[in-house]
Amino acid sequence: MNAIPDTRPSPIAGTWYSDDPRELALQIDRFLSAADPGPIDGDVIALVAPHAGLRYSGRTAAHAFAAIAGQERKPVAVLSPFHNYHPAPVLTTLHAAYATPLGRVPVCHDLLADVDSGLRRVGMSGLVQLAGDPEHALEIELPFLQRALRNDLEIIPLMVRAHHPELCARLGSILAEVLDGARALLVASTDLSHFHPERNARALDTAVLERIEQFDPAGIFAVQESGRGYACGVGAVAAVLHAARRLGADTVKIVHYSTSAAETGDASSVVGYGAAVIYRRKAI
Repeated sequence: MNAIPDTRPSPIAGTWYSDDPRELALQIDRFLSAADPGPIDGDVIALVAPHAGLRYSGRTAAHAFAAIAGQERKPVAVLSPFHNYHPAPVLTTLHAAYATPLGRVPVCHDLLADVDSGLRRVGMSGLVQLAGDPEHALEIELPFLQRALRNDLEIIPLMVRAHHPELCARLGSILAEVLDGARALLVASTDLSHFHPERNARALDTAVLERIEQFDPAGIFAVQESGRGYACGVGAVAAVLHAARRLGADTVKIVHYSTSAAETGDASSVVGYGAAVIYRRKAI
């Protein structure tokens, strides 16, 4: 039997983003320098960012990460969908760290244990740990965090496979308990509509982004269930909204929107990308 490596090797470096550390750092730094999330008059609690290849969604993602550039945040809870089949509702990694071309990213397994026990305490399935998972949606946010944050990155990685409002509300509540009192950050990884003509995609994406901006996780599920919108990371976004609300956030600002047509020039079949900043407004 092969031993499980301490660090999860990247399955997407060299395809979804550059495997050359210098090239990757320069690309992300250019994205961050060009991004303008506008005024954020308060304390950022969470971000929403897309997760396509950097060529397609990197410029949009950078508008979210620019809102925390130069800050110190530890730990960072990164929630994504899981694009493969697995029977468990919430997954995480078995490895002690993730590898990206920019270095090793330690996993906070002690806090993952707290999340696991919290889920079991409320009668839900605990976390299932995977070795060598192929999920791109979580990993692709890590280089942005590595370049944007001033401190070394430590993460709580969670892949939300089940899209159930009650589960996501409970997961968000548990995350808020685990992160309470820390200088933490939450990141929800999601793309929007997939493979519609751009005009149709913008209508579908607007419906989802409006619910996110209204701080309405139940509304995101309702839009998706009715077919009026789509987000592959609906569970991750809902859980992060619930957690951010419990941690004091009261405002969501959509800071950028684009489709793949901006990079490919093909508006006949696009993927939508949105970025948002979730924060607590300063008291007047």
